[in-house]
Amino acid sequence: MMKHRLKVRATRVAAVLGIVGAFGVAALPDAFAANDQLSAKPVIVVLGDSLSAEYGLPRDSGWVALLRRRLASERLDYNVANASISGDTTSDGRSRLPALMQRLKPAIVIVELGANDALRGVPLATTEANLRAIVESVQRSNARAVLVGMYVPPNYGPAYTQKFHSLYGQLAQDMRIPLVPFLLAGIENKPDMFQADQIHPTQQAQPALLDNVWPTLKPLLHKPAAQ
Repeated sequence: MMKHRLKVRATRVAAVLGIVGAFGVAALPDAFAANDQLSAKPVIVVLGDSLSAEYGLPRDSGWVALLRRRLASERLDYNVANASISGDTTSDGRSRLPALMQRLKPAIVIVELGANDALRGVPLATTEANLRAIVESVQRSNARAVLVGMYVPPNYGPAYTQKFHSLYGQLAQDMRIPLVPFLLAGIENKPDMFQADQIHPTQQAQPALLDNVWPTLKPLLHKPAAQ
């Protein structure tokens, strides 16, 4: 699920794709259940896959949890709902989004999806159409969308790898939305920053993921609350 030199065996990829897991299953109900607490503040929803769903990590140690802490430390008055599910494709995210938008009424939706499409052989046109529909749905609700770019492993071939990554930049340009160029930038060629499957970042890598998202997200946020 990243542009780095270590190839992933097909059997291992298949096993990972089949996992929904406790983190993923819990994410959506938790987001709904938290709505009463979220209502007093604008909400940031993270619509993602295992890279955002704390796959293989201790609870509340992923980059989304770190985002909550950074917002609090900078006195930015937001709540964060992690609606990420391990194994999700863009089609899965697209189907889940309407209920999320209706219930949580987010101000910002961070869309971190697409890697599983590539691993499952979903046509690029389908991935693009789903991401476009997700962004349009967010915009119709008067919320801001942030798109998170991704690479696939180089063994997919340089042409496909480049076309896949370029899809995000072109979509962000067409729809005039902020883009995080690559969630795993800076760690993609550091095997020690990945779990044993060489797909999912370790707990130690999570601050780097947040640092990749933060410069794109921060300009969309309100000013710090007065002391």
